[in-house]
Amino acid sequence: MGTVLSISPSSKKTSIMDAEVAVDGLKNDKSLKRHSMFVSLSWKKLVTSSAKKSAKKVNPNPLPTRDLPSNQVAQLNNENIRKTHQTEEKKPKAPIPVPVPTVPTQNNETAVQNGRVPAVQKQTSNLSLVSPKRIVIQASTGELLRCLGDFLCRRCYKLKELNCGEVILWFRNIDRTLLIQGWQDQGFITPANVVFVYLLCEDTIDDSVDSPAELQGTFQTCLYLAYSYMGNEISYPLKPFMIESNKDVFWETSLRIINRMSGKMLQLNADPHFFTEVFQDLKNQRDASESNLDR
Repeated sequence: MGTVLSISPSSKKTSIMDAEVAVDGLKNDKSLKRHSMFVSLSWKKLVTSSAKKSAKKVNPNPLPTRDLPSNQVAQLNNENIRKTHQTEEKKPKAPIPVPVPTVPTQNNETAVQNGRVPAVQKQTSNLSLVSPKRIVIQASTGELLRCLGDFLCRRCYKLKELNCGEVILWFRNIDRTLLIQGWQDQGFITPANVVFVYLLCEDTIDDSVDSPAELQGTFQTCLYLAYSYMGNEISYPLKPFMIESNKDVFWETSLRIINRMSGKMLQLNADPHFFTEVFQDLKNQRDASESNLDR
């Protein structure tokens, strides 16, 4: 009726093993195909990337200089030289050195001889680089008052009976009166104020004075201007300074001194050098009087 096929157990095992081997071979074939596909794709990518790089490096328009004639080669060389010059001109230029002026050598300077520099001699100069020394003059109030009295006694030589003490007494009496009457809180007689009085007297009192009253009137007029200019108070009374007999002369002398001595009065307070000169001049009046007495 039909054919019966019987398979022994050993044959079954061999057939199963053959089937498994066949399946594994199929799997291996598929993996090999996949690996070969990956390898082919990676190879294509490498080929394309290397081609692009080579395309960048290769000049698309090479100059066939070997095939060109000599005149065209020379023309190309000239163009290359011109382009290099243009690029060099565009570069920033180095700064131009500026010549430094040198000091001319003097005649007395010695030159270098045989590689040795001899000693340079010091040059004398009329201009001194050191500031002038500060002059310090010291004198007490009493000493300056005696110098002022000696000056007036020597200037008014016609007044034989005039002495230094009398002039100092005129000054001290006025200052004491102002203190007692309350016109001032402190005494006016100081070294600086005595120098100011000497400045006015030296210009106002001349050697033509022949009476003590005239000298006293002129001297007290100078004192009034000195008090008004150098004093600590706003105003001073006229009575201690003015003599009744010479009222008109007092104002005339005051105006004459103001018109002539305003500049020097301001300078005496503003210029220390000028003040020092007047101070020294007043102090020298004492020395001059002592030298005259010795003779």
